[in-house]
Parts: sequence; C-alpha cells; structure tokens
Amino acid sequence: MEKIPEVETAKALMTEAVAWSVMKWLREKKRVRKTADQANAALDQLNQAVKDRWPDGVRVAYKVLVAQGSGDATLPIQATPPSLAIDPQSKLSAKKVKEADDAAYRARMDAEETFDEAERQLSTSLAREGCRKAIQSWELHEKAIRKAATLLPPP
Repeated sequence: MEKIPEVETAKALMTEAVAWSVMKWLREKKRVRKTADQANAALDQLNQAVKDRWPDGVRVAYKVLVAQGSGDATLPIQATPPSLAIDPQSKLSAKKVKEADDAAYRARMDAEETFDEAERQLSTSLAREGCRKAIQSWELHEKAIRKAATLLPPP
C-alpha cells in the first residue's frame, strides 16, 4: 500500500506537536484538527475504495457483520441475494477485516475524546497523549486497509 500524503502530513504534525507549549496548542489547535480530519477522510476514502472492489461474497459477508453489530436484524436478509451463498472462507475473511476496522475505529474515537478533554482542561499532557493516540489510530486504520486489500481478486 502506498503512503497516503494526508496521513503522512498528519503524522509529521502530530510528532511535532508533542513538544508544543500551551500557547502553541491554543494557536494551532484548528490546524491540528483540520489536518487530522483530512487524514481520517483520506483513510476512509481508501478503505471504501478497496472494499468496493471486493468479490460479492466477501462484500455481502462484511455487510452482514456490520448489520449484526448495529443490531439491525433485518438488514442481513435484505442485503443477501438469495442466489448468493456466502462461503465460510468469505465469512472468516470478512470477520478478520471487521475486527481490524473496529480496532481502528475505537482507537480513533479514543484519540478524539483525548483531544476534546485536552481542550476542555487546556492540558498539554493530554494533547500530547492525543497526538500519540491519533498516530496509533492511523496506523491501525492503515493495517486494516492492508488486510482488506488482501481480499481483492487478483488483477
């Protein structure tokens, strides 16, 4: 997987931001948020582009897992065409990607909550921790995308 420029820019900014003072944080917090949002959007876009190219069986198996996680019991029935049987390997592969996606999502939410709390408290130590968590969440998201890409059909 190629490096994503928005993510690399955000990682560099977060690495630099670990050493910022409170005043620097106050001046730069909008730029940090904007850069982080751009990185997240780029990762989300790449993730969706990869999943759009999945074989039908894997795509349907993943949708079923997402629906089960959201508590929507009707979606799997509607999302699964009767002529398409989902093989066990597709289910297993989709489950592994879903688990990686979930871990990346939890890390992203944790980073955002940490930044929100740092802003409320004007805490540079929490902001630094938020930077570390944001970088970790992007790395987990990249890992999940790489795992999703292994399910693509051969070119």
